[in-house]
Amino acid sequence: MFIRRGLRWLRDKLVERVQRVIVGALAAGPVPRHIAFVMDGNRRYARMNQKKVQQGHSDGFLTLRRMLEVCLRLDVKCVSAYAFSIENFKRSPDEVNALMSLAEDKLLELCRHGDLLDQYGVRLNVVGNVDLLPDNVRNAARKAETMTRHNKSAIFNLCMPYTSRDEITTAVQSCVRNALQHSGSEIHITEHDIDDQLMTSLGGSPPLDILVRTSGVKRLSDYMLWQCCEATQLQFSSTYWPDFGLLDFVPIILDFQLKVWSHRLQS
Repeated sequence: MFIRRGLRWLRDKLVERVQRVIVGALAAGPVPRHIAFVMDGNRRYARMNQKKVQQGHSDGFLTLRRMLEVCLRLDVKCVSAYAFSIENFKRSPDEVNALMSLAEDKLLELCRHGDLLDQYGVRLNVVGNVDLLPDNVRNAARKAETMTRHNKSAIFNLCMPYTSRDEITTAVQSCVRNALQHSGSEIHITEHDIDDQLMTSLGGSPPLDILVRTSGVKRLSDYMLWQCCEATQLQFSSTYWPDFGLLDFVPIILDFQLKVWSHRLQS
C-alpha cells in the first residue's frame, strides 16, 4: 500500500512537471487574451462511464478548475465558461436541482482565500440573467463576486444562466433607456453602443480570441454570438468535457499561434 501510494505520488509529480514545461513553452509564443469554453458532453461522459448524470457534472467542474489554471499559467487575461444555459431550466427537476446545488458549493469554493482565483488574482463575473437563479445560488454568486472584486490580474466569466439572445436583448434595452435619458424622443443607437452594454463588456472582458466546444458537436448553442466576430477562432474538440485536458488544448493554442505568426508575416 505504501509503495503504491509512493509510486502514485511520483507519477503525479512527473505529470505536473511535464505540464509546467509544456505550458511554459506555449507561453513563449503569442497568447490569446480571451478564451471561452462550451463545456459540452458531461451527460454523455456519465453514461459512457456508467456514472450518474450529477457525477458527470461534478467531474466537469474538476476539468474546469484544471483548464482555468492552465489558462492562468499561460497568462490568458480572460476565461469564459458556459456553465448553464437559460434553456437548461427545461431539463428534469432532479438534474436542474443538482446543477444548482453544485453551482452554489463550487462558486464559494473557487473564491475562498488561498484557492485558485485568490492565488492568481482573478476577478469572478457571473454573467447572465441571475434573477432566474434560486435565491441561495444567486446569493452565493453575489458573495463570490464580492470576494474577488479586488482582484485585477485576470477575469473569469462564469456564464449562468446565459444565452446570447438574452444578453443582446438586455444590451439593446439598456441602449434604448440611455438614449431616451440623453436624447429625449429621438433615438440613435450604434453597433458600438450595443457592444458597450454587453455583459462581458461591462465586466471588462477583452475581445474573444478563441471559442472551444467539446464533445464533437459543431454549433454555438446561443453562446457569445455577438462576441464571435471575424477575429474569433472556433475550435471543436471530439473529447467530452470531463476528459478534456492539456493534450487536447495544446493543438488549439498552437493553431492560434501559427495564425498569429502567419498574419504578422503577411502584414
